[in-house]
Amino acid sequence: MPATTPYHWIEQVARITPNRLCLEDDTGRALSYSAVHAAAGQHGAALQAFGVGIGDRVAIQVEKSVEAVLVYLACLRIGAVIVPLNTAYTASELDYFLRDSEPALFLARPDQATEALGVACAVGQMRVATLGTDGDGSYLAEVSRASSPAAVSDIPDDGLASLLYTSGTTGRSKGAMITRRNLLANAHALSTAWHITRDDLLCHVLPLFHVHGLFLSLNAMFAAGAAVRIHRRFEPSETVGSLATASVFMGVPTHYTRLLACKDLSADAVAGVRLFVSGSAPLLAETHRAFETRTRKVILERYGMTETLVNTSNPYDGKRKAGSVGLPLPGVELRITDTVKSDDGQLIGMIEVRGENVCAGYWRSPEKTVADRTDDGFFRTGDLGIIDPDGYVHISGRAKDLVISGGYNVYPKEIEMELDGLPDISESAVFGVAHPDFGEGVTAAVTVKPGRIPEEKALIEAMRERLAAYKVPKRIVIVDELPRNTMGKVQKNKLRERYAELYRNH
Repeated sequence: MPATTPYHWIEQVARITPNRLCLEDDTGRALSYSAVHAAAGQHGAALQAFGVGIGDRVAIQVEKSVEAVLVYLACLRIGAVIVPLNTAYTASELDYFLRDSEPALFLARPDQATEALGVACAVGQMRVATLGTDGDGSYLAEVSRASSPAAVSDIPDDGLASLLYTSGTTGRSKGAMITRRNLLANAHALSTAWHITRDDLLCHVLPLFHVHGLFLSLNAMFAAGAAVRIHRRFEPSETVGSLATASVFMGVPTHYTRLLACKDLSADAVAGVRLFVSGSAPLLAETHRAFETRTRKVILERYGMTETLVNTSNPYDGKRKAGSVGLPLPGVELRITDTVKSDDGQLIGMIEVRGENVCAGYWRSPEKTVADRTDDGFFRTGDLGIIDPDGYVHISGRAKDLVISGGYNVYPKEIEMELDGLPDISESAVFGVAHPDFGEGVTAAVTVKPGRIPEEKALIEAMRERLAAYKVPKRIVIVDELPRNTMGKVQKNKLRERYAELYRNH
């Protein structure tokens, strides 16, 4: 029977090579594919004992562990829909997600039990259980009581596999409906594009409540019968030690900057790693070059989002361009629409994609689902970009981050690249703030390198030498750090809120 979810890859490998390593963690615990298959059956039975059936949602807000991965696999096995929730969400945020998704079961941390029960009671009908990282919690007690494994579900591949809530930087988060086909198509494309084989071992440091850590990294490995080492948290020196026996690493730009700050990182320390992948946020060209110089490894950057999983990737074999997110994956169509010419003659516009990687729509939001699709079936990503003469895609920023100053379109990425090239600047974020004369004033927040104390006036003057006058930031504010979400993306909405009154007395 052809695979209809990534779970069937687990089942197939367990049947053919049962003793092959599937999952291990940083405590030394190791599970073969046959052991994972059996454990997922027990977890599936436990979920069913809590009243979870095909199509029912299972909301999960727990710390990272092998057991959390098994919950995901069990949901795939029995046809349930996993709803991973950020562990940093507050009670009020949790209230919204639970009301919107209406799960049959909410899995929470043991130390969160009282709060979880309170929220669940306020929301309505759902069961609540707890899952800890040390074999504790009421959920695992039910797993241990399961007398027989749950059957592997046989439902269509267009069935719902997950509700993934968008980051919600503007307005309420929306639940992207990820189907079993979405997961299959993207995992197969990534596993093929990145040459994943059964001999690979992934050093996994990403959170499990995000598409990058839960779906992209795990499924690409399972598709090839490869192994995954689960690290409960990212600690640079520990990660470098783990990389000595790993062959693949997937991270966000923050992981790479922190690895570069670790004295243990060297070419010898990571000699056995054949693939370093970066995604979820833009990787600075400076970081790309610094990592190559230090390790003799070239980071492979890719581009994806919650609603589409991965769209593009720099090639495994071929040139990996710093600052580019590469070429469309097989099966993904990508185009640039509503284009305008930049100063250097390149056409910048809205990135639209089409393929089996694109989600089925937004949960209970048919109007938004329709609004984000073109008549010919392309998904409007909300990202602006260009395609260079070699076909490589470059992201210019989010459409909502476009600054219109004095009637001119200003693309933040262009200014950020110039700011990041200054000797005093570590990192920058450019955004628009209401301005009495220009409509929006181009504004920058920057962090500076250790020991540097640049003056704002000097920074602005340096920009005048590099940019057209309308692009030069009206103000450059120095901050200790840029606000980020859990995946390392800079939250420009928070910067816009923080400096909303900056030009009021202009």
